Amino acid sequence: MGDSGTTEAGPGRSRAERLTEGLTVAVASVLSFALLAGPAIVFGATARHLVTDTGTTAFSGLLAPVLLLALVALPLVLARAVFRSARRRGSERLTAAVPAVLTLLGSSAVPFAALCLLLVYAD
Repeated sequence: MGDSGTTEAGPGRSRAERLTEGLTVAVASVLSFALLAGPAIVFGATARHLVTDTGTTAFSGLLAPVLLLALVALPLVLARAVFRSARRRGSERLTAAVPAVLTLLGSSAVPFAALCLLLVYAD
C-alpha cells in the first residue's frame, strides 16, 4: 500500500539501466559524428576542387565525390543495418540502439583513418 520510493521504467528493467543505455547512445553518437565531421568537410572540399579544377576529366570529377561520399556514408548504413536486425529480434528501441551506435562509432574510425592517411601521405 505504501510507496517504496523506487520507480521502475518497465518490467525487468530499472531506471538506472535505461539511463545508462541512453547515455551510451548519446556519447557514442556525438563521438562518431565528430569523427565523421572532419572527413566529410575535407572530402567535400577535395571533391569540389576536383570538379572545378581545369584539366580534370569528367570521370574523375564524378568518381571522386561519389567514392568519398560512400566512404563517409558507410558507417551510417552499417549502423542502420545493426539497428534493424536488433529490432527484428524483438529488442526494445533503446536496447537495439546501443549496438547500432557502437557500430557507428567503430566504423567512423575508417573514414577518420583514411583522412589521416591522406593528410600524411598527400605530399
